Amino acid sequence: MNGSSIGIMDSGIGGLIVHNHIKALLPGERLIYVADTAYCPYGTRPVEDIRSRCKAITRFLLARQCKIIVIACNTATAAAIETLRDTFRETLIVGMEPAVKPAVLHTQSGVVGVLATRGTFQGSLYNRTLATFAGKVQVLEQVGEGWVEAVEKGAYDTSETEEMVRKTIQPMIDAGVDHLVLGCTHYPFLVPVIRRIAGPGVVIVDPAPAVARRVAWLLTEKGWLAESSMSDQDLYYTSCKDTSVLPSAVPNAAKGGTINWSPYTFENME
Repeated sequence: MNGSSIGIMDSGIGGLIVHNHIKALLPGERLIYVADTAYCPYGTRPVEDIRSRCKAITRFLLARQCKIIVIACNTATAAAIETLRDTFRETLIVGMEPAVKPAVLHTQSGVVGVLATRGTFQGSLYNRTLATFAGKVQVLEQVGEGWVEAVEKGAYDTSETEEMVRKTIQPMIDAGVDHLVLGCTHYPFLVPVIRRIAGPGVVIVDPAPAVARRVAWLLTEKGWLAESSMSDQDLYYTSCKDTSVLPSAVPNAAKGGTINWSPYTFENME
């Protein structure tokens, strides 16, 4: 297993945030990243469709000898992680944990906000976490309408994006939230805009670092860490035929940050 890869999947480029944190912790590991761009966003798709896509992508990653699968998508985690763990019983599968717990434990105002897709809010994982940890804390939920699409287009910091973000989070700020939980891996791309609107007094909670730490812990426990650097072999796949619409670089990626996207039809793996 020491020579195998870490497989990472997302509906699009949002999971690159998780990718970056894994790369920072485990710089010698080879990462294989899959962006299911042709089906992005997942947040509005039926659960069964998401499960089908995730199973196909998991088969694709396992065929490339991945030793662990990371679902770097909150919606896909909510919809499919239990199905994947039941289908691929011998495979280590890590998903996105709702970061509600640290927010409600550290709030001073007693009001926290959660930004996510409808799929995540409807998932049992999020609702179990909320029921377990929220207690008397008021949790305000808001779908980031159009946020994923803006990130996929590279519109991270435009006037239109700022207006869209402000419309979403200003009512939460006015209601007194002191923590904003980012419940979608695309949303951290918009942190500079969120920070300008929310101000320095609001803590922005991103679960990606904790997911990376979990991956590192599991591989260490199994004794599966790479014995020599394989980072120059990182691979990036997309279900989108026109790769020109995807970013060609991402901070902290291998090869100086350059991404060479390879199109692939994941239905071939069914």
